[in-house]
Amino acid sequence: MADAVRTPAERAADTLARLEGDADVWAATASAGHPHLVPLSLAWDGAHVILATPAASPTARNAAAAGDVRLALGTSRDVTIIDATAEVVPCADAPGPVARCYAARTGWDPRHEDVPHVYLIATPRTMRAWNSLAEMSERTIMRDGQWTSA
Repeated sequence: MADAVRTPAERAADTLARLEGDADVWAATASAGHPHLVPLSLAWDGAHVILATPAASPTARNAAAAGDVRLALGTSRDVTIIDATAEVVPCADAPGPVARCYAARTGWDPRHEDVPHVYLIATPRTMRAWNSLAEMSERTIMRDGQWTSA
């Protein structure tokens, strides 16, 4: 049975629920045409997806060099793809609200690790959400950082 076709507003609400409730997100970066994909724990502060990774990781290096990241929430049958600007901030230098949000959401504070970590503070530019071919034509739920259904 096919999934019901959701309105863009319903897809935006479903995406917000995922951002607020999902534990992990797939994060894709690239360097010199070589893609890199990893699952990372996430926190959502209402405007940014906050991730943490070792400072020397390919994800951190790629995001710092390119200034962007692509994130994927959900499953292949109900996915949200987020293209975002990525600010890479050493955990020791992060604003208090970022660190507290991440620690509260994930139950882990990377500022206390022996290996230096960074936060990737991802500001969504574009979001696309769909669960079937029927939703492909109106899959863009955010454009230029603005919700299309707002």
